[in-house]
Amino acid sequence: MTDEKKNWVEKLKDRWGLHSNWQLVIVFILFSITGSSAVKLARPILDFLHISTDTLPAYFYWPLRIMIIFPIYQLLFMLFGFILGQWEFAWRFEKKMLGGFGRLFGIKPKKV
Repeated sequence: MTDEKKNWVEKLKDRWGLHSNWQLVIVFILFSITGSSAVKLARPILDFLHISTDTLPAYFYWPLRIMIIFPIYQLLFMLFGFILGQWEFAWRFEKKMLGGFGRLFGIKPKKV
């Protein structure tokens, strides 16, 4: 099938290297569980560190909250990817995402 004739589901499966619609559904579940869990886990960490909108101005609080959520998300993404049987996808996606962040800061990925 040519790219013009593929629907968004087929394009996504090709882009992510997935083989079935069921695998795509599992990946969507992976993203939703990871995002929800990371946001939920950030609250107790922020409370432990005494970080809130009461103690910091919003322009410090929100970037700090995002910086705390980011590594939590990365760890949970790998954990849930393993649990859901999508370790290979999660590992490929993680390397690609972290490589993109490295390029953002001028770090070139090592060629293997």
